[in-house]
Amino acid sequence: MGKATREAYGEALAELVAENKKIVVLDADLSGSTKTANAKKVAPERFFNMGIAESDMIGHAAGFATSGFIPFASSFSMFCTGRAWEQIRNSVAYPHLNVKVCGTHAGITVGEDGVSHQAIEDIALMRVVPGMEVYVPCDAAQTKAVIRHVASTNTPCYVRLGRSSVEDVYTEDTAFDFSKVHVVREGKDAVIFACGLMVQSALKAASKLSAEGKEVAVVDVCAIKPCNEEQIAELLAKYDVVFTAEEHNVIGGLGGLICEIAADKCPKKIHRIGIQDTYAESGDANKLMAKYKLDGEGVYEQVKAAL
Repeated sequence: MGKATREAYGEALAELVAENKKIVVLDADLSGSTKTANAKKVAPERFFNMGIAESDMIGHAAGFATSGFIPFASSFSMFCTGRAWEQIRNSVAYPHLNVKVCGTHAGITVGEDGVSHQAIEDIALMRVVPGMEVYVPCDAAQTKAVIRHVASTNTPCYVRLGRSSVEDVYTEDTAFDFSKVHVVREGKDAVIFACGLMVQSALKAASKLSAEGKEVAVVDVCAIKPCNEEQIAELLAKYDVVFTAEEHNVIGGLGGLICEIAADKCPKKIHRIGIQDTYAESGDANKLMAKYKLDGEGVYEQVKAAL
C-alpha cells in the first residue's frame, strides 16, 4: 500500500515553498489533515491559517495572486469548492487569477466524517467554471507531478485529493504529460476511463476479468480539464464497450466529460460507474466503497455484467 494523495501533496508543497519564494500557503484550520503543515515548517512566514472560513481564504488567495504570488489554498474538498464556490467564480476565475485550490478528503472515502464532508459534486462544480483547470491524481507520484505542474502554470487550478492510502500505480521517476490521458493497461474487449483512486479499482477489476479471458483497457484521466478530447475520441472509436469510473456523482464529473466527448465526436453508449445521484452515509471507507460498488470487486461485477 502506498500513501494517501493528501500526504504526497504535503510533501510536494513543502519542497516547492523551499524552492520558490513566490509560493504562499493558505489553509482553513485543517493543516494537519490537508498536510499543508509540512509547508508551514519550511516557510512559516508564507503560511496563513485563515480559520474555518473558506470563502475568506479564497478572497485572500485572490489578493495574493494580484500581487504576484502563487497561492495554494487548501481545505476539505467539500468546503473549498462548495462553501467558497462564489468566491472561486467571481474573485478567481472571472479575473483569471493564478490561484491553486487543493481539496483533500474528497469522495466517500472520507468515511466516518459522514455525508456533510463527502464531496461527490466537486469535480462538476470546478469543471463548469470557465478557465478553471481540474486534476484528479490517482497516487503519490502523480500527485507530486500534478502539484509541480500547476505551480508552473499561470491559471486557476483545482486539484482533488484523497484521505485514504492508495496503491501505487506509477513510480517516482514516471514522466507525466498532462496534455494526454494515460493508458495504464491495454485491452481489446472494453475500456474503463478512470480518475483518482478508481484507477486502482479499475486495474483490480481488469486483472480479475483477464483471468476469465476478457481483456479490459484502463485509461487514467488525471487531467479532467483541459483534457485531450481527440485522444479520448480515438479510444472511444476503438471500443464497443465503454465505462467510466469515478468516486463522484456520475452526473457532471468524469462520466459527464466522456459522454460529452462521445456526443460531439464519437457517439457511443457509456456505462458510468460512480455514485448514482445519491448520498452515502457515515462508515468505514472500505465498506462504503464496497457498498457502492466502487472497489475492485464492485467494478468487476459491473463490467462483467455489461460484457
